[in-house]
Amino acid sequence: MATYAARVSNVAAKVAQGTSVSEALSGESASIALASGPLRFVPGDSAPPGEAYEAFIHRTACVPTRDNLHDFFNGLVWLHYPESKRRLNELQAAEIARDGIGATRGPLRDALTLFDENGAVLDAPKPLWDVLRARDWRGLFVTHRPLWREARLLVFGHALLEKLTVPRKAATAHVLIAPGEMTSGALDDATIAASLHPAHLATKPFTPLPVLGVPGWCVQNENFSFYDDSEVFRPRRDAERSPTPSPCDGGAA
Repeated sequence: MATYAARVSNVAAKVAQGTSVSEALSGESASIALASGPLRFVPGDSAPPGEAYEAFIHRTACVPTRDNLHDFFNGLVWLHYPESKRRLNELQAAEIARDGIGATRGPLRDALTLFDENGAVLDAPKPLWDVLRARDWRGLFVTHRPLWREARLLVFGHALLEKLTVPRKAATAHVLIAPGEMTSGALDDATIAASLHPAHLATKPFTPLPVLGVPGWCVQNENFSFYDDSEVFRPRRDAERSPTPSPCDGGAA
């Protein structure tokens, strides 16, 4: 959350004075542009009937924004990581243009939506990655706890940011496993955007991480019995062959 702190203060102050969320966010977006023009935030009902949300953004460079926390955080991520959000939107719009809007999104759009809503990016030493992918929670949070001093975790998904305003122990991020190494600079906007390859994303390359287990994110985790909760810190199932996402707020299945 600290990543967004300065802009949270600026935008929230304007909203507290009666400005709409879309207007408050637009006041911060002057330097950002999409292919179709300068980025703007517009009222939530601005898209014409029948036009998909992502297609409308791609066509107009306008992000429909309601006066609620969910869209407030979506706007903050747009302001802080415009290249990554633009890349997500371009990929979504291309899929919509090709296949239209059906009953299901398909694997690529599912992955794009999951990362946009609930994704996170981790810059960490290899031993932390190894135990995270194995869902060895004791190894991740107890045995290798000192290594978290060398790690950085960015919550990218705006739905997860919203959930963390009222934290629950089961709040689970889906950490992107990039197609190549993401070490130094992994939380940089350009680096994240460059890692968003369609073929890779279509495999749903994410691994779950209960974020309140991260050292420093919750005072209760200083007592290691915090990690004994098997409803949140679930072991990896033998049948799993790849990091399959768990429900957005239901623990690390």
